[in-house]
Amino acid sequence: MTTDHGHPAVRMYIAGEWCQGETGRTAPIVNPATEEVIGDVPLATTADLDRALDAAAQGFQVWRATPVTERTRILHTAADLIAERAAEIGRTATREQGKPLRESTGEARRTAATLRWHADDARRAYGRIIPTDPGTVLTVRREPIGPVAAFVPWNFPVGGPNRKISSALAAGCSLVIKASEETPASAMELVRCYADAGLPPGVLNLVFGEPAEVSEHLIASPVTRLVAFTGSVPVGKLLAARSGQVMKPSLMELGGHAPVIVCADADPVTAARTAARAKWANAGQVCTSPSRFLVHASLVEEFTAEFVKAAEAVTVGDGLDASTTMGPLANERRLKAMERLTADAVAHGAEIRTGGERLDRPGWFFAPTVITGVPEDAELLSEEPFGPLAPIVAFHDLDEALALANSLPYGLAAYGFTDSAATAERLSAELEAGILSVNHCGGSVHEAPSGGVKDSGYGREGGPEALDAYLITKRVSHLLVP
Repeated sequence: MTTDHGHPAVRMYIAGEWCQGETGRTAPIVNPATEEVIGDVPLATTADLDRALDAAAQGFQVWRATPVTERTRILHTAADLIAERAAEIGRTATREQGKPLRESTGEARRTAATLRWHADDARRAYGRIIPTDPGTVLTVRREPIGPVAAFVPWNFPVGGPNRKISSALAAGCSLVIKASEETPASAMELVRCYADAGLPPGVLNLVFGEPAEVSEHLIASPVTRLVAFTGSVPVGKLLAARSGQVMKPSLMELGGHAPVIVCADADPVTAARTAARAKWANAGQVCTSPSRFLVHASLVEEFTAEFVKAAEAVTVGDGLDASTTMGPLANERRLKAMERLTADAVAHGAEIRTGGERLDRPGWFFAPTVITGVPEDAELLSEEPFGPLAPIVAFHDLDEALALANSLPYGLAAYGFTDSAATAERLSAELEAGILSVNHCGGSVHEAPSGGVKDSGYGREGGPEALDAYLITKRVSHLLVP
């Protein structure tokens, strides 16, 4: 079923049924490229949330008892469906979030690959036997922690929810996930693939609602055994504190302010082109997006000239237009943040080399922006822009660059460009980040862990570590009776 605008009609998914919610409360869904309302999202009441929690409690008992071969089969079937529907899912995501269609479709395809990885990891949740005294069998077992309450943002409307869903289900957990009210149909179409694959009712429940109301209710419930969150640092700290008050573990994938160090021996043109491609992806609305460009003084002008050239080559427009290489910002809040951060940088003496303003057209479009001479006290160097702003700062020696890179309380991603193996090793050892890319700006991959340090959170998603948060470790000591 679709709306009058051709957008999927959004429903919640509770206990194996698609539903509107107890009261019919809704909020509008807005296309960021046109500012047009394209649908409505139902908002859950506490009664809806309680039904979802009850369903997750019952679904957990079913799912944890399901043979791992059957669990894996169902998850692989869901991955096949996601891959088959990638074009349709991608179009839905672009209409809701704004990113170019090829980015949205690629996200859906990567989502299927991630699910396949985690499905196979269900077979690798190994325990062990520990040598001990004769007559005693000492073992360590890994078991699913229980029902999960998950919360995800809007910037990756398919891949974001799936990282939580696929890990939890592979581990044998059930979950209630609150996806973003700004990109609800994308999450709904993802969940539909799991439902159509034969996932038992109650194992996966999708809700929307007022964020504070939903998080408070789900975290406080005795049904919930783990809280998994991706989002901003302030909200993450609030949810982590709330989880701690009721002694529940949490997985926190929070924001960052990723430094890029371009060393004196790097190729400035290659570094600029590589970093610029990463900067404009998803209009900079990526928690690992390169966002502070620290360039050796001997290279800074050549690097800046190439970065400006790359920015001016970007085609900004509706993500559904095949010629578009960067879409709009996802909401008006991001647009206002770009205007505020740019104005503050200029007020502190920075120079706009290109961009720096909202585009004069309908939609939440902001020009790719390169800013130089940004002083340390400008907000742009301490606050994650989460948008298409690229501040460039010159440094004179690597000690200075590392000190500046590590000066913030964040530590999610970092990047470095160098032709020296020794310098690359120093960057690896001294940059305070959970993710480091040298001579490229690659994104997350399903076979390796991602996550932050310091205020950027704790726990890991991806790789063998992805299931750790969703499993408990149980020691069993069995004294054999003669």
